[in-house]
Amino acid sequence: MPVFERDRTVFEDEDILRENYQPERLEEREDELEEFKAYLQPVINGKQPRNVFLYGKTGVGKTAATKYLLDHLENDAEQYDDLSVTTVYCNCEDLSSSYQVAVELVNRLRPVDDQISSTGYPLNEVYSKLYDELEALGGTVILVLDEVDQIGDDDSILYQLPRARANDYLDEAKIGIVGISNDFKFREGLDPRVEDTLCEREIHFPPYDANDLRAILERRAELAFRPDVLEDGVISLCAAFAAQDRGSARQALDLLFEAGDLARRNDQKSVTEDHVRSARELLEKRQIEQSLLDLTTHGHLTLLAVAQLTIEDATPARKGDVYDRYETIVRKLDRDTLSDRRIHSHLNELTMLGILDRHDHNQGRAGGVYYEYELAVDLDTVLSALDEVRALDAIDVSNLSG
Repeated sequence: MPVFERDRTVFEDEDILRENYQPERLEEREDELEEFKAYLQPVINGKQPRNVFLYGKTGVGKTAATKYLLDHLENDAEQYDDLSVTTVYCNCEDLSSSYQVAVELVNRLRPVDDQISSTGYPLNEVYSKLYDELEALGGTVILVLDEVDQIGDDDSILYQLPRARANDYLDEAKIGIVGISNDFKFREGLDPRVEDTLCEREIHFPPYDANDLRAILERRAELAFRPDVLEDGVISLCAAFAAQDRGSARQALDLLFEAGDLARRNDQKSVTEDHVRSARELLEKRQIEQSLLDLTTHGHLTLLAVAQLTIEDATPARKGDVYDRYETIVRKLDRDTLSDRRIHSHLNELTMLGILDRHDHNQGRAGGVYYEYELAVDLDTVLSALDEVRALDAIDVSNLSG
């Protein structure tokens, strides 16, 4: 007997729920698509492309909208003999400088056996290689820099590329930049010269509401699941959970997929609201566990301090209260404590990871500004994740939280 056999009791095509699936239409982003399309119109007219920056939280359709429109732009350009349009996509998630982005772009334009290393070249030489590749390609080239905010303060590439034709580095190629960012304040941190040179158009993608998410899930579910597998309320509950959190379509789709997968793993032929609730807990735990991987032991202990205050109904808690509890835990473990400032850094990191919520309070001149912290995720999930951190094997999390 075979060990594996095809199973279609729940899913018809689960890949429909995956991140890399590109739907034929993006109805819930009609306004944003119309604005984006207008900014891309000069390309089809054979003119210099504009630089467009898309802002919004993760999972609100920025990348999907970009790929959708640029795919159409490339295909529609083929009807014109005097027009050549090429899209080069670069995810900057692991690229922290203009140098690294330039190297990545060079290598995306070169065959595998002719790529350059990420070190050893002066920046100007890397730019020169990039211009050579762009010029050889010719026509209109749209450079998509996803998560462009990851390059931080080293933003010279956003200054150099838009000026390449004016500086006679390019003649045959017309360059346009599409920047995608989760950081609404990214533009504020740009060098003034960069901002002036980019002259970019901005498109803001707000979070999806529950109705948007329900419509997205219904269309995907019709293709992804077998008929009559989803019980009433499943899609609405997935949409509601995601809308209450980040308004992310990716989060809603992941939740629906995980609920279906739970039903499949348990040999159940229907997906229920209980599956959705269990899936939410599992996904949240995985998110926390993944986030905890990069934390130091004192980062874990800082989180444990907030968790313990949560059990005592003492949150939101000010930084000083968190630090006092952290000191108490560390003393019980006979370890050295970090300074108040270092713990403040850990609290900021946990906030950026989405594990904590931070509330800002301004009491005016008399009281100044202070912050309060509380868990942004389920307490039991945090404790369960901390209990599995190998660095904390010597710590009885249940006793510390009791």
